[in-house]
Amino acid sequence: MPPIFLILVALLVIVVVAGVFSISIYNRLVALRNRFKNAFAQIDVQLKRRHDLIPNLVEIASGYMKHERGTLEAVTAARNVAGGARAKAAADPANPENMKALAAAEGQLSMGLKSLFAVAEAYPELKANQNMMQLSEELTSTENKVAFARQAYNDSVMTYNTSREVFPNVLFAGFFHFDAAPLFELENAAEREAPKVKLS
Repeated sequence: MPPIFLILVALLVIVVVAGVFSISIYNRLVALRNRFKNAFAQIDVQLKRRHDLIPNLVEIASGYMKHERGTLEAVTAARNVAGGARAKAAADPANPENMKALAAAEGQLSMGLKSLFAVAEAYPELKANQNMMQLSEELTSTENKVAFARQAYNDSVMTYNTSREVFPNVLFAGFFHFDAAPLFELENAAEREAPKVKLS
């Protein structure tokens, strides 16, 4: 066999191995990116449930808290802002600005709910209302589910980000536009706590 033929075969083998290796890295990064997007979809489901409970909560509370219109309107406004931020983040959870806006909006909504429940403590009839107690329990359960979903999302993002940053993946990640994914973190320590619901 002529040496040129052996060189060509060796080059062909190197190209095939490099191609298979590149495809493997690409497919792994795609799978990890899809995993964190799916994890965000689980957060989205729980946030939507949370947002759907709030109008009923405000409606029941408004029957008792006639002099607390500002608190009720603030919760409703915060819910609307959070709903818009949730929709943007769901459309592109890889966008850091969307995730930051969602975290800020959800933090404001949590603060509004804390205010609502703090004011509700002054209304014994409201605290005794069965519908209010049931909605409060559902909201507490949903808050816990949001926290678990957020943890699962952040774990998926961490796995994806780590995978795209290790060598040799980092060489392919930039070339194929696998950008870093943002974590879903609440900025204010007070916002990290779920609203305390004690109506019984």
